Amino acid sequence: MAPSHTVFELRQYTLRPGQRERLVEVFEREFIESQEALGMALPGQFRDLDDPDRFVWLRSFPDMPARAAALASFYDGPVWRAHRETANATMLDSDDVLLLRPVQGFALERTIRPGPDERVPAGLVMATICPLTPVGAKVLAHDFEAQLRPRLQRHGAAMLASFVTEPARNTFPRLPVREGECVFVWFACFADAAAHATYQAACATDPRVEAWIHRLDALPETLRLTPTPRSMLRGIPSGATPAATMEHA
Repeated sequence: MAPSHTVFELRQYTLRPGQRERLVEVFEREFIESQEALGMALPGQFRDLDDPDRFVWLRSFPDMPARAAALASFYDGPVWRAHRETANATMLDSDDVLLLRPVQGFALERTIRPGPDERVPAGLVMATICPLTPVGAKVLAHDFEAQLRPRLQRHGAAMLASFVTEPARNTFPRLPVREGECVFVWFACFADAAAHATYQAACATDPRVEAWIHRLDALPETLRLTPTPRSMLRGIPSGATPAATMEHA
């Protein structure tokens, strides 16, 4: 993934019951390389572990003007025209979208996307969405990186990236985004749900973690995500340590 990308979309889709596998199949067959060919990057696609009818994915762009141009090319192009009816038929809502810019971006430059027939350990990826006030966003993001990130890593999280709200106007209004909100979002990965549960238990008894959460505008939203077969972002392979995963990301 291009390290120069400065605009990310965190997209959460609510699907019709029983349609997630159908969307995953067409998405991974038709929509990954076709978007990347237009200058976008797709670091991760996920099934929501706690909602069988939710599909979550990430898309990034060099900047906001490039986002507008790339999205116009894709959604007016032949691949989307050929498969949009199939994709749209799986969805009830696709408007839950956060525009973000990186504080600490994903380190995926040496990561190879799994091929269609590869079987790669999935693990678990956690996204934590923290509501903030615009005034306090910069300070909270700094304190997270300086104070909270090391503690979360000691509790077992392999930290992947962190983001704040991209405040620019939506340059492609055909695709709505959640406007008027300010958030801090961070991603971590784990070998499996049991490792994540151990981490949660450790955080629950850590007063510094609790104190940072109390500074938020509201309680954070946590997404437990299992990577789809071709997602670049994945959990920690069995037997690996958080430190080793970060060193080889």
